[in-house]
Amino acid sequence: MATYHQSTTPPAPAQTSAAPRAGWPTVKLLIPYLWEFKARVAIALTFLVAAKLANVGVPLILKRIVDALDPTQAMVALPLMLLLAYGALRLSTTLFAELRDIVFVRVTQRAVRRIALTVFRHLHSLSLRFHLDRQTGGVSRDIERGTRGIGTLMSYMLFSIIPVILEFTLVAIVLLTHFDWRFAAVTFGAVVVYIGFTIAVTEWRTSIRREANELDSRANSRAIDSLLNYETVKYFNNEEFEARRYDESLTRYEAAAVRTESSLGLLNIGQSCVIAIAVTLLMIFAAQGVVAKTLTLGDLMLINGLLIQLYIPLNFLGMVYREIKQAQIDLERMFRLLAENREIRDRPDARELAGVHAAVRFENVDFAYNSNRPILNGVNFELPAGNKVAIVGHSGSGKSTLARLLYRFYDVGAGRISINDVDIRDLKQSHLRAAIGIVPQDTVLFNDTIYYNIQYGRPEATRDEVIAAAQAAHIYDFITSLPDGFEARVGERGLKLSGGEKQRVAIARAILKNPRILIFDEATSALDSATEQAIQAELEQISKGRTTLVIAHRLSTVMDAHQILVMDAGHIVERGTHRELLARAGAYAEMWALQQQEEAKQGETAHPDPRLLATAIR
Repeated sequence: MATYHQSTTPPAPAQTSAAPRAGWPTVKLLIPYLWEFKARVAIALTFLVAAKLANVGVPLILKRIVDALDPTQAMVALPLMLLLAYGALRLSTTLFAELRDIVFVRVTQRAVRRIALTVFRHLHSLSLRFHLDRQTGGVSRDIERGTRGIGTLMSYMLFSIIPVILEFTLVAIVLLTHFDWRFAAVTFGAVVVYIGFTIAVTEWRTSIRREANELDSRANSRAIDSLLNYETVKYFNNEEFEARRYDESLTRYEAAAVRTESSLGLLNIGQSCVIAIAVTLLMIFAAQGVVAKTLTLGDLMLINGLLIQLYIPLNFLGMVYREIKQAQIDLERMFRLLAENREIRDRPDARELAGVHAAVRFENVDFAYNSNRPILNGVNFELPAGNKVAIVGHSGSGKSTLARLLYRFYDVGAGRISINDVDIRDLKQSHLRAAIGIVPQDTVLFNDTIYYNIQYGRPEATRDEVIAAAQAAHIYDFITSLPDGFEARVGERGLKLSGGEKQRVAIARAILKNPRILIFDEATSALDSATEQAIQAELEQISKGRTTLVIAHRLSTVMDAHQILVMDAGHIVERGTHRELLARAGAYAEMWALQQQEEAKQGETAHPDPRLLATAIR
């Protein structure tokens, strides 16, 4: 006896509970990427230290130059050597800084590449539930900002905070060894006040920046959604309506952006005040020392040079801290995507699908997209290997849900689906989906060439195989009639092609995949009667020897199925062959009669399908 796996309806994935908040824990996620290139990082840090030593050495040499040029002790040779040393130190500062960036750039770009790829793969691993709820524009903007933030965070953390700490230490040593305690006290006090003020104001600005990011993503989502539905906008003459909706989002973003920039101005003013007060005090002390002859003009230049050397990077540190916090916010939104729950996962012991043929079985399957709206209830049927089973029924009866469950876009709520007596939850998703080919009702194509879209069914296929698939789908003549042939681009979502042309591309793609299980989900719904009959014959040909599930609205396309299942409100209410169901005079016979009446009204009975005549005679 079969054992069924019982469970409740799968919950919607967690949204952000596991996502890191903007803060220093986010930085830990980047450490593995630094460690991978530890040799490059070490070399870059060596260049960094050399650059800072040269930078601090500049005012020390300048002091000696000024003192050497004093009229009472001027010498020609010594200032010349010092001037050469001064130029060498100036060059070294820039040279080592540039060498540092050249060495480190690969570390940054590799981290950006790998994290972006990780997020991309994760998005593809999420269930259909997530992708039905997402907004493409917002997600793409989050990834764009997040990857940009990686470079900012890595570079600034390593090459801005560490250098400032190093430079501050060197300046402190010079001040303590060359001057009295007042110089060091004012310098240290100013640094403490500056850093404290910067952190406090930046933390306040973080919430404003986060709100601005949220509004920016929302505005971008609206713009992308509107452009993707360009035809619908035109159909209803709603260009101005869409512009107003977009402007509403932009207006809210504008207000948040104004607050962000205004608060930045306040931060800059406060930082400048701290630096100006400290520099003024130190210059007063130095001038007093020169007047009292306890300090030389060279000492005055040294103090001024040291303060410039210190406060310029310290002022830069304020910007760096702001950028780091902003990068953390941007990364937070991207890593929130990584925190999305992967509702459908391979089990640790998942295996490959064995055998050349595939027999499918649905056993007491229950399913609901939401707990308050059940879709399938106790669905039982078997699809033997090599047979064709058709699913018919009114819209909303659960037909297409069966295909989604078989593909394992969702897991069943109760019961099980098996292939060759193996629960599909015990199979690797990649092997399960490689065994299934589908021609969906609504075909969406990539914005690429026709050749690319057909070859997508099996990317390693040769050109001859792609052409053969196009011929089998009766689209080859149309393709060759185009000026660019197979290289003709289909446009966004394939909008340059008609519905029938898109569907024939989908049929060619499924033929090229050469799967063990075929699913036709209203595969010929967008075709005219003549083309439908031609393709239907081809579909019947490629279905031979394969396990085929046909989801159909037109009953005339499933008359030759080994078994027809009639669904209503998530239940199978009838099952049997075409003749058996007509003889039963139930739901199927009623649907058949209604379709016959509709076809008669449309004049389609002028050239009836020979199979329909044969059925009527029988």
